[in-house]
Amino acid sequence: MFRRMLALLFALLLTACQPAVLPVVTILDGEQVITLQTEERTLQGLLAQAGITLGVHDDVLVNGKPAASLDQRLEGTPLVLQIRRAVTVTLVTPQGERQIQTSAFTVGEALRQEGIQLTASDRIDPPPASPITNSPIAIHYNPARPLTITADGKTLQTASSARTVGEALAEAGIPLLGLDYSLPSEHEALPADGQIRVVRVSEAIVLTQKSIPFESELVASADVPLDQTQILSPGENGLSVQRVRVRYEDGAEVSRVVEEETLARPPKKRILAYGTKVEIKTAVVDGVTIEYWRAVQMYATSYSPCRLGIPTCGSTTASGKTLQKGVVALRTDLYRAMRGQPLYIPGYGFATVEDACGGCVGKPWIDLGYSDDDFQGWHGWVTVYFLTPVPPVIVYNLD
Repeated sequence: MFRRMLALLFALLLTACQPAVLPVVTILDGEQVITLQTEERTLQGLLAQAGITLGVHDDVLVNGKPAASLDQRLEGTPLVLQIRRAVTVTLVTPQGERQIQTSAFTVGEALRQEGIQLTASDRIDPPPASPITNSPIAIHYNPARPLTITADGKTLQTASSARTVGEALAEAGIPLLGLDYSLPSEHEALPADGQIRVVRVSEAIVLTQKSIPFESELVASADVPLDQTQILSPGENGLSVQRVRVRYEDGAEVSRVVEEETLARPPKKRILAYGTKVEIKTAVVDGVTIEYWRAVQMYATSYSPCRLGIPTCGSTTASGKTLQKGVVALRTDLYRAMRGQPLYIPGYGFATVEDACGGCVGKPWIDLGYSDDDFQGWHGWVTVYFLTPVPPVIVYNLD
């Protein structure tokens, strides 16, 4: 019994005299693995013992978690320190491109380190979950922009990082179909004011009928009395069928274009016969018996040497005769054809065509001459009788 107690005491003394085993710290720096046995428990001290210098943008993970600071005191065992060396990344944004230093594991983490708040509508290439390695990499970041899309009578507030208006509309579930178009155009970049309007376009083909008016032809007829007309053929309007393309934008008609026109029924010309048959007649007018071959309704006015409508007076007519009662004027072309022809005008008396009236146009018109002393004003319709003999050349149409 005594011997056993001595042996136990001796074993306890041997154990108390042996030195304590130091904890092991493993440091991973790229492909380099460093193992330390040390009582040091600060991150900065451990890195110094391992001869490791950190860059400005380098990072350290302690057992897989980012270190709070270099002065952080580390607890527990085992300890694994991982050095995450910063790499150079090209960041491309709508404002241009620049170089950044990052020790992030992924693209998304690198962007967040740059203070960029990512949204689901942002366009990022490579995707946010893509790893960042030591190989050169360019991150293309196009942030989403707020948009107001008006379409189909509704307004949609959304955001998009699309390159074109068409892509933004497709993302919003408002594609352009058929003849639809957008303002701005689907091929343009997103507008600065964020306003996009979709115009829905449709077309319809309609058939319409169009009336074609007939023409009239005037022919001479010796069977019809002078200054009368007779319809030989009444004429008929023609008919055509038009193929019309009608365009609607947002339900409102904006244009009609005739694409094709087919003649369904040609028009038929109206034939009018004007009379050339001269008949000599007699009549008693104002108590005077006259023999005439033509009687025409004409609008009568009157004039005198100082009532010519000009600042000065003049008594000489186009034929050279003196302006006085019994001298009348007709439209210039009629004066040339009827100069000297005898007439009888009720309420005026006998007269001859001796003057040209430049203003007597638009209707059958006769200007009755007077001297200034016996002037009478005329403004009304009157029957003008053309007296015999019948002239060798007749003007059949006085209009």
